[in-house]
Amino acid sequence: MTRPVLCWFRNDLRLADHPALTAAVATGAPVICVYVLDRSRPWSPGAASLWWLHQSLERLGAAIRGKGGRLVLLKGGTAEALKSYARRTGAGAIHWNRSHEPDQRACEADVAAEMAEIGVEVGRHRTSLLFEPGTVRTKTGGHYSVFTPFYRTSLAAHDPAEPLPAPDRIPEPDATPPGDDLADWQLLPTKPDWAGGLRDAWQPGEEGARDALGDFLDDRVTAYREGRDIPSEPNTSRLSPHLHFGELSSRQVWHVTKYRMDRSHGGPVEVNGSAFLRELAWREFSCHLLSRTPDLPEAPLKPEYAAFPWAEDYDDALTAWQQGRTGYPLVDAGMRELWTTGWMHNRVRMVTASFLIKHLLVPWQEGERWFWDTLVDADLANNAASWQWVAGSGADAAPFFRIFNPIAQGEKFDPDGIYIRKWVPELRGVPDRHLHKPWEAPGDLLSGKSVYPAPIVEHAGARQRALDAFHSLKKG
Repeated sequence: MTRPVLCWFRNDLRLADHPALTAAVATGAPVICVYVLDRSRPWSPGAASLWWLHQSLERLGAAIRGKGGRLVLLKGGTAEALKSYARRTGAGAIHWNRSHEPDQRACEADVAAEMAEIGVEVGRHRTSLLFEPGTVRTKTGGHYSVFTPFYRTSLAAHDPAEPLPAPDRIPEPDATPPGDDLADWQLLPTKPDWAGGLRDAWQPGEEGARDALGDFLDDRVTAYREGRDIPSEPNTSRLSPHLHFGELSSRQVWHVTKYRMDRSHGGPVEVNGSAFLRELAWREFSCHLLSRTPDLPEAPLKPEYAAFPWAEDYDDALTAWQQGRTGYPLVDAGMRELWTTGWMHNRVRMVTASFLIKHLLVPWQEGERWFWDTLVDADLANNAASWQWVAGSGADAAPFFRIFNPIAQGEKFDPDGIYIRKWVPELRGVPDRHLHKPWEAPGDLLSGKSVYPAPIVEHAGARQRALDAFHSLKKG
């Protein structure tokens, strides 16, 4: 009898453009699809990500069954769990797609070593990225620390590889040893069930990812370049969680978008599609950066920032920021959108991050950890690189002295207060002239059941304190 082949799924929860699955099916042997939940490794998924993972695995399992196969769920240390299951099944080989994350690459090495001990062949395949980590180099063979030349070089070489089709069939062995039931993993919140907003906002899974990409390219891409900064308008793609969980590969997004751009023969789709693909490449840049900088999520990329003089007692300020109770409407709206939907508009992410780091002098790692737990698109590379970008300590980062004014940002990007009033109901009755500085409004406008808080810091004074801290760092 032919020995079965394992296909190890990770953050690649799809059937199309899945090189490992394609290779496993191509062997002609029965294929067992496996996913391992390993909570022992660093940066295991946060609460919002676990909610998404449950939905995505549920849909992936159904899609695999529709092809004649089965998704087996295992829990525990990854290498040990896969080794044990390979023995139970008598597997002759295991295939997986490589990760760009350093810890996951170490995990892959552990799995390969365990498989070698029991005579199971290993097939490693390309990542979900546009270009494999380490392949985009400077003329002298170095790595890029600035985005624009990275972007130009990566695209000047060649287009990303064409996506692979999903297999027509996934042949299952006659007898497949069972794994866990998804419900037993208890990934969903129950007491309390805080995921109602997530359920209303998202459709996880490969089909939902394809629909999201299609809806964006059909209806919203033509307003992307200018409209993506307006948080009240649905002009962004909202593909980030789908990309993080690998329900779409970056290659699929790139080629579908390019196809639409080429058919448009110029005009709004061409211009806005190019702006969208540039943002996809920024995500790629972050992934390449993490692949060669393992401590990016913990330590500043620029070592001099390790001595930054953060506030000594910031617990109350951090809590106010997390709860959307800072007294600055745009900041609070963003933090409440995050808690309700597991997502936050990109422009508002920058404003809220800048406020925490520079107005409150809270270490960027605290914000990174909060986003990790509350974002459905919490991605190790993007989260770390973006927080370091705002903090001035990362690659191609904004200077620390670039301090977003949360009042001016609200007036510019939410002038009519549509976004703020949606997420901060205490301010719905406040007229536009007072909305972005409600502390200047007459007292009767802010009274009622939920009284909006006064600002926890004064903008000008907080800005100066941040600049003083930065200058003291530079002098030191």
